[in-house]
Amino acid sequence: MTTLQVNENEYAPFYKNYIKALGTADLFETLHKSSEDLLITIKHLPEEKLMYSYQEGKWTIKELVQHIIDAERVLSYRALRFSRNDATDLPGFNEDWYVANSNGNNRSIEDLLTEFSFVRNSTIQLLKSFTDEMFEFTGSIDGSDMSVRALAFIIAGHQMHHLKVIKEKYL
Repeated sequence: MTTLQVNENEYAPFYKNYIKALGTADLFETLHKSSEDLLITIKHLPEEKLMYSYQEGKWTIKELVQHIIDAERVLSYRALRFSRNDATDLPGFNEDWYVANSNGNNRSIEDLLTEFSFVRNSTIQLLKSFTDEMFEFTGSIDGSDMSVRALAFIIAGHQMHHLKVIKEKYL
């Protein structure tokens, strides 16, 4: 499955850049490759780099990794609900509040990256369990329609967006 199969009416405009930045990417290749890229980029950074924030009020690299983990869990959960044809309007989540309450800076990078790997592998297995029909199911988040297929690509695009920010502003 590629991004060419995702229509703009399958997600809220806020997520457009995450999907469009992937080009014509294959979903599962992108999830695997982007995961490896994140691990390789961050694995051996010194603690002072991991705790660096390029501007007042911006997250550290550790907080960014925790945010990627949290967001992937939330997005995967939404995909699960919609794939089961659940029509409940799901609430959004405040990413700043999640990071502020995450304890990300007090965790080791090894623990964060291990958790990220487990979450990513779980996401991949969940997505592999879906039929083509399930990927087309939609649900609602804060009143906006979203397809399972769009959520899958948003997971990949979101992580790649933050990895790009890390490379450009933190390293």
